Amino acid sequence: MGRCAGLAATKFVSLLTESNKLEENFFIDPEAIVPAGQDPEGDDALLDVARELHAYLQGFGARLVHNEGAVAIEVAGNVEVDGRRYPFRLVPERGVLARVQKWRKLAAERHLALVRERLNEASVAEFESEVHRFVARVLREAEAEGLAGARFLRALETGKELASRRFRIVEDRLAEASSRRRAETLAEVARGTVQLTRYPESFETAFMMRRRFVAILGPTNSGKTHQAMEALAQAATGVYLAPLRLLALENYERLADRGVAVSLVTGEERRLTPGATHVASTIEMLDTSRAVEVAVIDEIQMLEDLERGSAWTAAVCGAAAKTVYLLGALSARPAVEALAERLGCELEVTTLARKSPLEMAPRAVGSIGQLRRGDAVIAFSRRDVLNWATNIAAAGFRVATIYGNLSPEVRRAQAQRFRDGEADIVVATDAIGMGLNLPVARVVFSTAKKFDGISEDILAPWLTHQIAGRAGRFGLHEAGLVAGFDDHTHRIISRLMRTPADPLSNRGFYVTPSLRHVKSIAAATGEHTLARLLELFSRNIDLTDDFFLPGDLSEQTERAQWLDSLPLSLEHRFTLSLVPVSTRVETLNQAWQGWARALAKERSSHLSIEPVGDMRYALQAAEDACKKYSAYAWLGYRLPDYYPDAEAAVALARSMSETVDEMLARQHGRRRDEKRTPTPARRVRRGLASRGDRREGRTRTGG
Repeated sequence: MGRCAGLAATKFVSLLTESNKLEENFFIDPEAIVPAGQDPEGDDALLDVARELHAYLQGFGARLVHNEGAVAIEVAGNVEVDGRRYPFRLVPERGVLARVQKWRKLAAERHLALVRERLNEASVAEFESEVHRFVARVLREAEAEGLAGARFLRALETGKELASRRFRIVEDRLAEASSRRRAETLAEVARGTVQLTRYPESFETAFMMRRRFVAILGPTNSGKTHQAMEALAQAATGVYLAPLRLLALENYERLADRGVAVSLVTGEERRLTPGATHVASTIEMLDTSRAVEVAVIDEIQMLEDLERGSAWTAAVCGAAAKTVYLLGALSARPAVEALAERLGCELEVTTLARKSPLEMAPRAVGSIGQLRRGDAVIAFSRRDVLNWATNIAAAGFRVATIYGNLSPEVRRAQAQRFRDGEADIVVATDAIGMGLNLPVARVVFSTAKKFDGISEDILAPWLTHQIAGRAGRFGLHEAGLVAGFDDHTHRIISRLMRTPADPLSNRGFYVTPSLRHVKSIAAATGEHTLARLLELFSRNIDLTDDFFLPGDLSEQTERAQWLDSLPLSLEHRFTLSLVPVSTRVETLNQAWQGWARALAKERSSHLSIEPVGDMRYALQAAEDACKKYSAYAWLGYRLPDYYPDAEAAVALARSMSETVDEMLARQHGRRRDEKRTPTPARRVRRGLASRGDRREGRTRTGG
């Protein structure tokens, strides 16, 4: 291109850039502005076209802009609604003229013609009318939500974008703000409906009673349970509340052996004694409407547990007993004192020391060969427990194993093997720290780290103390010993044993909603999806009083989101959301979903019997089967019309637990002359099968 043409192109760009406010980076190459086929000497003609195009655009308050690789017309103006003017700067749908490369190839006259075709009196009037309708609608919708619409309409002034895109941005921002406003309104209504500051008042029987708290606090092996259980056994009526089914069963038997008429009530099993005066139960099963003389709440330090702490808060607030014993670690004292003061209850605190001393071994164990009879080896995952058990058994020891995935029956059977001398060593997770009475001489930590679901970290001092405290049973050992398996672990455990556990907080006690709470929120807000109702409860925080706080409802809410897709009543969705089974395990999740779908169709779910009584089961599958049967029993006790095989499920869970115990015994060293004990599984299976043959119109699910 010659000097003259280059000058013309530069002037053309300068004119459009300055007078039309076209972005400088729109036409980067000035030579490209000269339309194809133009005479380089036609400098004046090009400038004339530019001036005419500029004047035409200016007459409509418009300009050329670069919009996502295209040349477009941007129209600026104002619309008036209710006496107020709202400015806009937008590209109409018909304002996009051509892609940049195509635009460059068009003749200058074609540029002008194309602009005139798309931008005229009729098109501008139609566009302004469209903007006016949109602005008026946004203002109405914002006003209906109690919001100021003008702040959302500022998005129309950004420029260089299609009107439709800017409209969507305004709508999205309004929708988000409306959603937040509605959520705030609903949360405010929910707070007024369920006031956490008045949470204790929701337990009417206990709230109306004059109650006395007796806290007996001390480390493991301090004998704190004995005094409370003596008072419970001598009371006319009473209840024992445990964190685990295993502990509930142990103290049920303890009371029964004393001649007390006692029933066992857990989520998955009920042994009801006619005329029972006492109940031993898991803490979640507390009947807050029944007044008794004495209540015993075990492991009170669980108040701090994010997942289950709300059950202890509810028990402390709702146990309708004249005297409530609170048993637990010394670290729980600030929490116990704060709750007693808040509830207006008299408090007596007794602290106990260990009956036998607990000492760090002088050195690490060093090797499997240095383990000895009476040791408890601690690992922190199922896989690690089984690996350690296999290696220790290979060294000639007989091994019992205890970990969280095992049913209470299996844990108890494995513990019994260790107590009876049928196992030399027990390998366990931190499940050993609660609910098992074991004659452990030495606790050996295989590691000082535990995975918390997010990362692997050094053990907390309180957990170290709780596990280590299992060493040295009073009357069996002069002292309990604690060691690390290797030198590094030994040094860390030694430091943790010297570190006192942090005291529990004196506020921030977790609470979770009951069905009554959920129904109250639903009635007040008009919201009926369970997931949303749980979210409303979770936001129910009074910033002026954080004594009670919503507990972790994430897993329940996740289940609720799926349950809300089924035609189920709110009550049934709430019940199903609480079934004690891991929906992270595919087989268990399938069973749970099958039970829910059957209930949605108002059909009964019956157990599909797994092949038990032989060794074909893989250990993991057998453990999961125990959990599935227990979960079915939990549902059966609550909705017997739809899950009628609860008692059979309990029997099957027991039978499968025997199978798991047998498998563990075979894997990790049973006496050669020990015979396998037959299980009642085949009788249970035959009974269910014959009953099932007589049923018609029923649903059989993976239960």
